Amino acid sequence: MPDVSRSTSSPESSALFNAVQQHFHQVIVPMWQGPGWNPQLALPYEALDAEHQPLPPQRYRAMACARQLYVFSQLIGDTATPFAEERAAALFRSLQRHFHDAEHGGWFYSIDPQGAPLDRRKDLYTHAFIVFACAHYWAKVREPLVESVLNAALEVVAQRFARGDDLYEASLDEDWSALGSGPLQNPLMHLAEAFLATLTVREDVPVQTALLNLCQAMQQHFIDPQHQVMMEKPLGAVENWFEPGHQFEWYFLLASSPLLRDSSLHASLEHAFAFTEQLGVDPQSGAVCAMLDLQSGTSAKDATQRIWAKAEYLRALTLRGDSQAPLQRQLKALQEHFLHVGGWNECLDADGAISRRDMPSTTPYHLATCYRGLAEYFA
Repeated sequence: MPDVSRSTSSPESSALFNAVQQHFHQVIVPMWQGPGWNPQLALPYEALDAEHQPLPPQRYRAMACARQLYVFSQLIGDTATPFAEERAAALFRSLQRHFHDAEHGGWFYSIDPQGAPLDRRKDLYTHAFIVFACAHYWAKVREPLVESVLNAALEVVAQRFARGDDLYEASLDEDWSALGSGPLQNPLMHLAEAFLATLTVREDVPVQTALLNLCQAMQQHFIDPQHQVMMEKPLGAVENWFEPGHQFEWYFLLASSPLLRDSSLHASLEHAFAFTEQLGVDPQSGAVCAMLDLQSGTSAKDATQRIWAKAEYLRALTLRGDSQAPLQRQLKALQEHFLHVGGWNECLDADGAISRRDMPSTTPYHLATCYRGLAEYFA
């Protein structure tokens, strides 16, 4: 991992970070404390429009609930957000009340607008975020019930989703029967993130072993041998691609962890960093494109710019030894192109025009993790 000096950040960079962090606390958090909150179900709406009105609800997802649980857990103890502990407690209760499957175990994917189970399938992405959120919430409150839910989610992952090859099924049916999904990169990345979160709050040998084995399996089955990038599907799958945002997200998880920093997976993502920047980041605007296709000469499969990918690139730059100038440029680009007085732009098109104006309840998680990495960089 490159040697990063925390003492060389410029006053301009620090001021930029203070501004975007203030925007998060004064604009984004209140959106989900107020208009984004459905008090009848005690759940966040899936998205708000540009005027802060909830989009007509079609569903509520357990993953969205868990991501907001993480956000408000991180705010517990902050004098500027005295409501955070109460909100986190409400989200934790709702996660259990609305989404837990009392018959088969695990958690449903979604409920309908009236609170009844909608999509009853069990997916790894959801369960990874439940582990992640409960680990962070338990770190703040240390309540036995929270740890018991954390343990239950970890047990479900180990007993139901595990395939026997250190990888995990992406999706299973309500009764845990197979759907033929196979393993997919994104749920596995968030599972690694969830395992890391668990290990930051307690010693856990089975989780540590599972994490190390998962990273070895990702290296074997998902890393392109020529360019060392992380593919979205296992090697050999048809119509495979890679996403710069996920490369940067994986890079941060691996480079920030003493446990994973010397792994072969970290070496691959370190090797691929410049390649990913060259192909996936516009040198003039700093735009991070959504998808790239190795099979067609590394052309853009989707040139959409998403705020979460920008946030992940920013977070990754905090761990690069030569990051000061590019980090300042990217932070300024985030502020100028994605953040505004009413919230944020979720997506821009290839030309930088706003292509999606709704603001999903899941996005503050990405901003919160990004700003946490930046806070450590500027400390």
